[in-house]
Amino acid sequence: MKPNVIVALLVGLVLGFAGGRAINGGTTASAAANKPTAAAAANAPRQNARQVDPTVFKVPIDGSPVKGTADALVTLVEFSDYQCPFCSRADATVKQLQKDYGNKLRVVMKQNPLSFHPRAKPAALGAMAAGEQGKYWEYHEKLFANAKALEDADLEKYAGEIGLNVARWKTDLAKPEFSAIIDRDQTLAGKLGANGTPAFFINGRFLSGAQPIDNFKGLIDEELGKAEALTRSGTPASQVYAAIIAKGVESAPSKAPQEQQAPAQAYRKVDVPADSPSFGPKDAKVTIVEWSDFECPFCSRVGPTLKQIKESYPKDVRVVFRHQPLSFHPNAKGAAEASMAAHEQGKFWEYHDKLFQNQKALDRANLEKYAQELGLNMGQFKAALDSGKFRAKVEADASAGAAVGANGTPTFFVNGREFVGAQPFDNFKRIIEDEKARADKLLAAGTKPADLYAKAVEEGVKSNGSAPQAQAPAEPPVQNIEVGNAPVRGPKNAPVTIVAYSDFECPFCSRVLPALKQIEDEYKGKVRVAFKNQPLPFHANAKPAAAAALAANEQGKFWEYHDKLFANQRALDRASLEKYAQELGLNMNQFKAALDSGKYDAQVTTDMNEATRVGVNGTPTFFINGRSVVGAQPFEAFKRVIDEELSKKKGSVAADQK
Repeated sequence: MKPNVIVALLVGLVLGFAGGRAINGGTTASAAANKPTAAAAANAPRQNARQVDPTVFKVPIDGSPVKGTADALVTLVEFSDYQCPFCSRADATVKQLQKDYGNKLRVVMKQNPLSFHPRAKPAALGAMAAGEQGKYWEYHEKLFANAKALEDADLEKYAGEIGLNVARWKTDLAKPEFSAIIDRDQTLAGKLGANGTPAFFINGRFLSGAQPIDNFKGLIDEELGKAEALTRSGTPASQVYAAIIAKGVESAPSKAPQEQQAPAQAYRKVDVPADSPSFGPKDAKVTIVEWSDFECPFCSRVGPTLKQIKESYPKDVRVVFRHQPLSFHPNAKGAAEASMAAHEQGKFWEYHDKLFQNQKALDRANLEKYAQELGLNMGQFKAALDSGKFRAKVEADASAGAAVGANGTPTFFVNGREFVGAQPFDNFKRIIEDEKARADKLLAAGTKPADLYAKAVEEGVKSNGSAPQAQAPAEPPVQNIEVGNAPVRGPKNAPVTIVAYSDFECPFCSRVLPALKQIEDEYKGKVRVAFKNQPLPFHANAKPAAAAALAANEQGKFWEYHDKLFANQRALDRASLEKYAQELGLNMNQFKAALDSGKYDAQVTTDMNEATRVGVNGTPTFFINGRSVVGAQPFEAFKRVIDEELSKKKGSVAADQK
């Protein structure tokens, strides 16, 4: 579900995924020392820099952790989340920037723990409690270095490792002012339009997501030149930041149509889940996937535009709705679940309109009121909300959005092409017409209408190499991944090994099973599959399910148990885990003892740590002879890499025979 995150996420989210994109390598400190002057650098085009809005925001820094001197000419304010994989990537970039710019750069940290990261807020509180003893930044580094291990015991362990008075630290955790600071920072992030993480303001100018280091440097160099001009005119260095933001705007403006940004050029692999609400034909030439939040005012503003699209392109455009309830909108998640309960009764779009018309009244009583007004079966509706029936769906959407960089709302992907914000119809029309033309060419070349969306996205992603964007290389480095003691299916001497990192509660992991079955059927004897665990932190039952699967493996029934878990993803509590074991005829005393003792917890943790080391940010992620394939991809995506690897093996054998 990686995935991912993938940008202003898009950017917000809205990311990287919004909320985050992959980071490229940085300039070394020695190289930075040989750069031209800041003013010259500001005037020289930086090869990979993207256009940045010139708006300066008034971003206060009082009361926030600071690293750097008051005389720094450039201040970088970061809104971050300690459980966000894109934030940990960006942290490496920020550290490199501090090395390269030295005392010219000051870093300020703001807290924005996202709602679907349950351990992010406790981690932020732990960092602030460490700050009471003068060790905020040491603790900050511990958190990002261990982003997969943020349970209470882990947080306490880190406090001891950096030499804190742990008793005092534990007392400070409960200080109400720390929660107030988080609320303050999140409110500020919302005002500034920084809805995803990480989000940066460099001398007040917004840069969203875990972007390549050159994008940061392009903006820093530009601001450095301006700051040096201020000091030459008499402004003390310590007053430069205050002078720059003095006339800044205090909140993100609602852009007039002519000010809206042009459509983005980058394409992403964006899934269309079968259970997501949509309108328009399934084989439409253009598919628009929207990540939205019912409490977001910008999302409601785009409603009339979507209706105009529906009227103007009834046969050519399909719109798919996915959820991205932002952390600082307290009622957005409940509203999202309620909309899916309405969808279950065939009234999603009517309920969708009710919610956007009443954004300030989204408490439980009002959610029920709107359902009643639409004539829904109230017993069924209330039961869905009470049971949390659609919670996993909403969380899966949010995670998938983060993986592709939809961290802010609204974020759209038009045939996979990133398109951010509540833009006017004319902007949508331009990109729709572009994509229709692409679709017509694909159809003329023989693509079947049913395959059109997948093909359009595939071709679009291929074109990213020539499009201005911040994206990881199409083919990441080959990783050396040992199978170790992971459950394996297939012969040991198979020429191709697939290592899967998966989560039993992740809907995308279950969707890829048919493709894996097809691989086994079509490559008998040539492929072995190893299963490793990557239970995501917002899936409460994923880690116990992983341990239970390993307990079944101990009795030779891993794959049968694996299939049981994926067939019953909404029932992974302890009683259900035991039920599946009994159905498979396992020795129940041995099985229960393994779970009670935590016998396989260490193996699950080892898998998770290894996943982090090799760059697995979402699930499912696969390594085919060390080459990564991310997400619930179709069989053809796996086939391409498998065939290439088999071809290499044949070539190697032929060379040896010569």
